[in-house]
Amino acid sequence: MNPAPQAPPPAPSLAARPVRQPDEPVIDRPIDAAEPTMLQVYRDDGALGQALGRFTRGQLPPLPGALVALAVTTVLLLTGMGEQRSPAMFAPVVALLLSGPTALHPHGGRFDWLVPPIIRAIEYGYLAVLGFAQGVAEPLVFVLIAVLAFHHYDTAYRTRQGLRPPEWIFRAGLGWEGRMLIVAFAGLLGFLPLAYAALAAYLGVLFAGECARTWARTERDSGMMVDLEEEEA
Repeated sequence: MNPAPQAPPPAPSLAARPVRQPDEPVIDRPIDAAEPTMLQVYRDDGALGQALGRFTRGQLPPLPGALVALAVTTVLLLTGMGEQRSPAMFAPVVALLLSGPTALHPHGGRFDWLVPPIIRAIEYGYLAVLGFAQGVAEPLVFVLIAVLAFHHYDTAYRTRQGLRPPEWIFRAGLGWEGRMLIVAFAGLLGFLPLAYAALAAYLGVLFAGECARTWARTERDSGMMVDLEEEEA
């Protein structure tokens, strides 16, 4: 007598199936590792900030310096904005000296997540207030800030997908301190509109081109992208 055939095991439900994940992010590593932390990436420091950070070896807490840099930049922007050689032209130097030495800090403090938004407020606010006060055409000011906002949004979104922006894009993008210094120097020489136009064109091509290349290659190589927002829902 043949034994009764056994029923096949039930297929695993969709909820139980493992989701293919992209390469694990290499963002959250200690300060002595080769890769920076996620908050360090969000800072968008350039070569000057990185150099100051290496000098202090990441020992200075980042939040106090960022808060003081925001306050000093605000005061300098409010002082003599109608003059071409106003004290506001020196705000990028002050912000760099206060925030640059903390570039390599791991940003593991309870409120260190505030540092990247503060740096964004310093950069965007400086570019907007200085441009409008010095007679730069409003479209140029808006385009430059929009290009920077696109770059920072793309950086934040791709890190959530487990993708690290290449290191060279931050150096080529000049960093927040480099962009502010270029604008300030151009303002002292009387070439502020040209600086806004040149930065908007250069950074727009750089960031948009790198973004398109990265996402096109990612779709082709990984085969699947995981939407973290849908997973959390």
